[in-house]
Amino acid sequence: MKICLLSYRGNPYCGGQGIYLSYLARELVKLGHEVHVLVGPPYPFFMDGARLHKIHDFNLFNSLTGFLSASNPLQIFSPLHFLELAASRIGIFPEMHAFSFRSFKKIKDMLEKERFDIIHDNQCLGYGLLLMRNFKIPVVATVHHPLFIDFKIAFEHYPKFRDKYRWALYYPLIMQRHVTKRLDGIITVSENSANDINKYFKVPYKKIWVVYNGVDTNIFQRSNAIPKDNKRLIFVGNTDDRKKGVLYLLQAMRQLEDDIKLTIVDGGAPRHRFTPKMVRKYGLENRVTFTGKIQDVRELAKFYSASNIAIVPSLYEGFGFPAAEAMSCELPIIASNISALPEVVGNGECGILVPPRNPDAIASAVRQLFADKELMLNMGRAGRERVEKLFNWREAAQRTIAVYEEVLSAYR
Repeated sequence: MKICLLSYRGNPYCGGQGIYLSYLARELVKLGHEVHVLVGPPYPFFMDGARLHKIHDFNLFNSLTGFLSASNPLQIFSPLHFLELAASRIGIFPEMHAFSFRSFKKIKDMLEKERFDIIHDNQCLGYGLLLMRNFKIPVVATVHHPLFIDFKIAFEHYPKFRDKYRWALYYPLIMQRHVTKRLDGIITVSENSANDINKYFKVPYKKIWVVYNGVDTNIFQRSNAIPKDNKRLIFVGNTDDRKKGVLYLLQAMRQLEDDIKLTIVDGGAPRHRFTPKMVRKYGLENRVTFTGKIQDVRELAKFYSASNIAIVPSLYEGFGFPAAEAMSCELPIIASNISALPEVVGNGECGILVPPRNPDAIASAVRQLFADKELMLNMGRAGRERVEKLFNWREAAQRTIAVYEEVLSAYR
């Protein structure tokens, strides 16, 4: 097939969507397909055989100044650029809207020489996708989880009306719901996410396919050359994202003995205020270590190998890469018994599932594991086996191709 993949952000360290794009494109190429990737910044480091087409983005939402090109400063007054600027200045996050329209224009130009079998969007869900249907090419999208979940959790954690208004503008909920219902097929990464897509986006189950994410088991594996740090926990995620549940982990740390340490690998934006503030408030400065953002997944695998237990206290996960990566490195998991995490971790064989928002339960599970070294080893081995069995990128690519074939068959 000739496949056109779209992702408004593509760096594999910008979050789950970047990891998904890079590995899926690589495996589709290995299966013999021709893959064109239209991607916005931060751009991917590698595509391994896929043809990369960079879609420009001014990053206007995060840039107050310095976004104009010195060689062509008037380009900001082109209709799309100007609308993006205006939207960003009243608090709307325009990146997904703008990327979808720029991608529409790029594909329209490419179709003068190319012909794609399918267009596959990765979590953008912008209005431009509906214009692409005029190309008479099926358009499918991967929805990792509906943004309605993020919106609800943001509303809960920010009680002031001003903050609620800001989040209401920020999340493109109406756009995503409108677009998702009108596409030819939806791929998602867990049964839980499929249920949420049906609930929040009203997409019928017959148009939803579940394809689990993969894990690079060659990188994420236990290294015997790295000694285990004594009683070391690890948390991986964007600590400014309240749904990741880091607050409840820090509250659990207050209850635990002083010799238990925590490594936080923060994958979010460069400005972090919330978690360091809470570490100081709880007097945990000597027990919590921040690595900063890691640009090499091999370094992340080393941190997993040096740790004893991985904590995933999220309030919601569409899949949960940190859980699967830690399992691949043979770490026992303590995770919230909510959303897709039970699907990933299994029913107690690879870790302990605890109620969400419950520091007492997290602390109790940590003590239980440290008191039973054999249980920790058995859970770690079971986690690795589960990843090898269920979360494989080649199988994910093969199942994605099967979805394409079903959609194409119905489309014709």
